[in-house]
Formats: sequence, structure tokens, C-alpha cells
Amino acid sequence: MAQRLAADIPAGSYVNSGIGMPERVAHYLSPEKEIILHSENGMLGMGPEAPEDEQDWELVNAGKRPVTLLTGGAYFDHVTSFSMMRGGHLDICVMGAMQVSAAGDLANWNLGRPDEPPAVGGAMDLAVGARNVYILMEHNTRDGGYKIVESCTLPLTGAGVVKRIYTDLAVLAITPHGLQVLQMNKGLSFRELQAHTGAPLLPPEYPSDAAT
Repeated sequence: MAQRLAADIPAGSYVNSGIGMPERVAHYLSPEKEIILHSENGMLGMGPEAPEDEQDWELVNAGKRPVTLLTGGAYFDHVTSFSMMRGGHLDICVMGAMQVSAAGDLANWNLGRPDEPPAVGGAMDLAVGARNVYILMEHNTRDGGYKIVESCTLPLTGAGVVKRIYTDLAVLAITPHGLQVLQMNKGLSFRELQAHTGAPLLPPEYPSDAAT
């Protein structure tokens, strides 16, 4: 999933990768594309996770894992980092989600469970500040429930912010016409994918200009 998403990131992009699955995107970026990773903790030019013998716990990603700093990279305070996020300087942010609606609404900070404190972090800043929001997540919940829905029932992180969704079953684009399937897993039929999705889908053969 992370490898599939990484292949769609244009060369020269400035990209923020969030906690969990999005952290894995760094492992699949081609050096030739010169993609610059940003961490809200205060890093620009972040590399993959550091080997055990090279770990520096002052250099960590959003998931608090020790990472490398690429040649030419820099680190700085939270004020500068959030200014980059809020100022529209990031081309793409990659985040996980609890729910995404057909209109691109994002819910990823609060499940509403009394025993689980909400954790917004910098998600709201990224959702409205990045030019493109890509979601990397499992297609369904652990009990088989829908995570891609017609309307979010959980508290929103941002309204109409998501451009693409990458899951273990498919790649979807949020378009003015609805949720378009860009790619499905081999062996999975469109009908099967629709059965796992809580919102109507447009098939891959739908006019390609709808996915731009």
C-alpha cells in the first residue's frame, strides 16, 4: 500500500507523512525523484528509519521512531514546522483515517470512546494546509465495518480535504462526480469492492478526466 502510494508522488514534491502506515512511505521513495519529507516534529529532508546502530533519539518522525536525516536536511522548532504546514508549503500530506466520506471529508482524530483520549496532533493543520491530502489505511475496520462512507459520523478533522484514498483493496479518487476507482486488487471484482465500501463507487472505466 505504501509502495503504491509512493509511486504516485511527483518528483520534487514536499511531503509530510503521518503516524502508522504513512511512516512506511519513506522506504519506497526513489532517490532520483528528490522528494523532500517533512515531519511536524521539525524536520525537512527526513530519511527512512535509522538502523539500530545509527539511532539518534533527537531525530524522530511523527510516530516517535528514530529516523535518518538526508544530506542537505534540516531540523527546527515547532513554530517553524507548523508555519510550513499552515502556510501551504507542502505539496502532499499522507495520513491515516478512521473515516473518509464520498465528498472527501476526513475524520481521523476522535473515535468518541470514553477510554481513548482524542489525539489530533497536527492533523487539522495538515488537512487544510497541504495542497493534496492522501489517505493510507485499511479499507475496513477490524470488525468489517465501513471506513469509506457517504457521510462521516465521527468528528471531522477537515471537510472536503481528501484527494485520494489508498487501501489494501483499491486506490480511489475523490472527484466532483463521486468516488472513482483508479485501481483494484487483482482478483477482486468491482461488485466485491462495492460491497466493502459504504458509499457508491464509480468504476475504473468512468471517464478519466473525472479523476483529475
